[in-house]
Amino acid sequence: MPPALSILAVDTATPCCGVAVRVGERLASELTVMSSRTHSVHLLSMIREALELADLELPTIDGFAVSIGPGSFTGLRIGISTVKALAFAAGKRCVGVSSLESLAWACLPWPDGIWALMDARKGEVYAGHYRERGGALERLAPEQVLPLEAALRATDTPHLFVGDGAERYRDRILSVMGGLAGFVAPERNFPRAAVLARLAQPLFAAGRGVDPDHIVPRYLRQSDAELRLHGPSGDRAVPEC
Repeated sequence: MPPALSILAVDTATPCCGVAVRVGERLASELTVMSSRTHSVHLLSMIREALELADLELPTIDGFAVSIGPGSFTGLRIGISTVKALAFAAGKRCVGVSSLESLAWACLPWPDGIWALMDARKGEVYAGHYRERGGALERLAPEQVLPLEAALRATDTPHLFVGDGAERYRDRILSVMGGLAGFVAPERNFPRAAVLARLAQPLFAAGRGVDPDHIVPRYLRQSDAELRLHGPSGDRAVPEC
């Protein structure tokens, strides 16, 4: 029997910073910090502690998983650059996972549709539309940034809403959806590094890990600084792993 695959996962897409270590089918450690401070202040110390709790050292990690967005532009850069540096140093491969997919997957099993909504500000949300099929998560539409009402207009069946966007706009969702809308507990509205590691495991097992320099953030829209510099140019397509 081959040795159990060890994965270090980092999620910095939201104000909730998470690090997890998964060994085979076992979650070996997980740390989560909710803070208004930049993730760069505590991320490396969290990684060191997660490895220590899992009784592992960095060279023994087989692969690295990281959230590629959408989410906070600064947060994503911190997490991705940190993981890339660690993976380069260890000579290991990486997997990038969607923040929205991670949110939705944590809701399974669920018999109806799922909207994963992250607050994109400016009255918009990062939106992922999913449902469960055969125990897996099926994406019903491309992930996108859009006004909340645009998502709700296309929804006339029972759906579960998850994410900080669902929490922020709960009253507006209920005013449109009424009893068709369900919500998760507040603490489940942020992606978890443990879920990210779980999603990455079959990708590594299938040989779909990539070199660290292939991991790039998926912002879905331009930052304010880019808009001021270049003007609107539509969504930029960036590869997912």
